[in-house]
Amino acid sequence: MKNFELFLTETGISIFYVKIGLGFLFSFLITYFSVPTIIKISRRKNLMDEPGVRSSHMRKIPNLGGIAIFYSIGICTSIFAYELFDLYKFLFASLVILLYIGVMDDIVVMRAYKKLVAQIVVSALIVIGSDIRIRSLFGICGVYQLSYFVSIIFTIVTFIILINAFNLIDGIDGLAGSYSLICCALFGVSYYRLGEYNYPLVVLSGIIIGAVLAFLYYNLSNYRTNKIFMGDTGSMLLGFLLAFTAICFIDIFIDKDLPNVPKYHLQSAPVIAVAILILPIVDTLNVIIIRLCNKKSPFDADKNHIHHKLLKLNLTHRRSTFYIIVYYLFIVTAAYCLRHTNINLLLLIILALGFLGAYLPDFIYVLRNNKK
Repeated sequence: MKNFELFLTETGISIFYVKIGLGFLFSFLITYFSVPTIIKISRRKNLMDEPGVRSSHMRKIPNLGGIAIFYSIGICTSIFAYELFDLYKFLFASLVILLYIGVMDDIVVMRAYKKLVAQIVVSALIVIGSDIRIRSLFGICGVYQLSYFVSIIFTIVTFIILINAFNLIDGIDGLAGSYSLICCALFGVSYYRLGEYNYPLVVLSGIIIGAVLAFLYYNLSNYRTNKIFMGDTGSMLLGFLLAFTAICFIDIFIDKDLPNVPKYHLQSAPVIAVAILILPIVDTLNVIIIRLCNKKSPFDADKNHIHHKLLKLNLTHRRSTFYIIVYYLFIVTAAYCLRHTNINLLLLIILALGFLGAYLPDFIYVLRNNKK
């Protein structure tokens, strides 16, 4: 690979653009050609997702699409963004553990505590082993620098929450895939604007986008024989990677006094990251609040997620996904336009807009019924 980079340098071709272009292309192709094989094996071995209480589908569908996403990300990142595995020693190990746990859960359904233990191990590996952590809250609630121990615990909890929150939004066709695609595009553009030091993270974002685009081709397919879900394998993997990219994004704006590392300043960096990941955060908080108000366990399955509310309005999966994505892009736009506002005020605005989007379908449903 280094000889290839030397050749490109001598010919005047930008190595970065070649990496991101080939990373995106090969990631897309690997996923695109892997999924049909996975579908065939899943049908032959009856490795299918059975309709349940929270399900929005009426028939059995293969749910191992996350394997293809892992396959393409693992291969392409190792080739085109190998610097990440040098910088973050336990990143690949974390992805492999999540693959194993996800596949086990998709096939035999693991107990919740076993998944939680695995998520704690994975989060601890990347946080402690690779020193990826939230070091400061930038003044949120008056808190700035976090002590090492508090930073470790807070970041591990953040990883676990985001992994599970992303899993919860994977309830209708296209939503989890489309949202992860948008998030990666936003983080990728942000990393690109922040300079060459962050280019490996830009390439990773491009690789994830390629893999997810190919997956969405099948996930949104109208043909029954082509349809597949990403399952817990895909949702946990993407949730972990989005948490990883978000925390790396926040970490860029912390002055660490390291040699050859450019310094940037954006006081609202944590809130921008929250705005980009607002859908899984708000959706999870919303269902927990509803369950507690109804005196139910926060872990009980129900149909109070935002996508379920839109389906209740007789919208299709595609339309529901489209409306959710458009609304939360509006929130990201608002966060960007107000990025120089006081950080606590900005956080309140973003959370308020997020919860407004969560309860808007309820208001529309009540208005419709009152008119009848």
